[in-house]
Amino acid sequence: MIERAWEKKIEPLTVRISTAVRITGLSRSRIYELIQSGDLETTKVGRATLVQYRSLKLLTDNAGPVIDGPP
Repeated sequence: MIERAWEKKIEPLTVRISTAVRITGLSRSRIYELIQSGDLETTKVGRATLVQYRSLKLLTDNAGPVIDGPP
């Protein structure tokens, strides 16, 4: 199958919880905590909970620099 350049740039609208865990490196329980606190937006489709991909991006973009502590 031939992929077009514009097809490679398409981001998903939503991802499953397991995918959110994999792409963020956060634990499953932490993802659910972020959903409960309203930091991650979700959509329910049947029994599936889908995380809004833009919400994940905003979360990781706003994380800020990692500070190890005093030098």
